[in-house]
Amino acid sequence: MKLRTIFAVLVLALSTTMYSCAPKDADIQANITEKFSATPELSGVSASVTDGVATLSGEVKDPSSATLAETTAKDIKGVKSVVNNTTVAPPPPPVTINTDDAISQGVTDATKDFPTVTATVNNGEITLTGSIDRDGLQTLMQSLNSLNPKKINNQLTIK
Repeated sequence: MKLRTIFAVLVLALSTTMYSCAPKDADIQANITEKFSATPELSGVSASVTDGVATLSGEVKDPSSATLAETTAKDIKGVKSVVNNTTVAPPPPPVTINTDDAISQGVTDATKDFPTVTATVNNGEITLTGSIDRDGLQTLMQSLNSLNPKKINNQLTIK
């Protein structure tokens, strides 16, 4: 009977000691934060840890980054499970193509300094004819590209 009591006390003491050796939630959270900070694609992700369960939140650029965040957190000592509440950022808005009227006005402004250049606009495409000095071509093309046409058909003769 005495041996059983001693054994029970030893098991209780050992289990209490082993429990206190487990990483604390704050330490686990600090380790996750450190790993996320070292990984550029996880810069928008944060973690909170309660009873060894890591809950991830924030925004990532794509689904593979969300998976990376989850895998990175799972690899930290003391993490029992991961709840991944990250969201994937929406794609950037598409580039808008200006209408012919808006492009025509911009083309008129862009070509005013190039009297030997004729420009027409049709269905979002600019067609250039005539001639231009080599020095002015880059300036003209930059001005026209800033109008976001579908296409620029360059049929200019370069002097």
